[in-house]
Amino acid sequence: MNNKTLIRVRDVMKKDYELVNSMETVAEVLKKGEFTETKCIIVDKRHDDDEYGLVMLSDIAKKVLARDKSPERVNIYEIMSKPVISVAPDMDIRYCARLFENFGLGRAPVVEDRKILGIVGYTDIVLRGIRDRLV
Repeated sequence: MNNKTLIRVRDVMKKDYELVNSMETVAEVLKKGEFTETKCIIVDKRHDDDEYGLVMLSDIAKKVLARDKSPERVNIYEIMSKPVISVAPDMDIRYCARLFENFGLGRAPVVEDRKILGIVGYTDIVLRGIRDRLV
């Protein structure tokens, strides 16, 4: 990429995401199955001063499946990461990639004015941010 091309997170983020209540069970969330594209679940805030949480599918595999726990008996709040690092929609994707590398992230919610706009991951940055502009 050259300096003339500025690609922002909002240009590559996925606008469809799964937003769940922390009291839902893993089984309830899995039955909805709307997170297959993002491979994560965003946990909604309980009130305005709360923060968003995040559950990756790998969290379910590691904290429920591998530990032989029943998905019907594990609530989302028990396995979520909270608070999560979020990115601004106007951030340059180069800085987003650096942020991911610096903090060991694979994806993050895109937040503006304390509201979720979407989710972005390495796949979005590379495929929508770089590859699609090479053609």
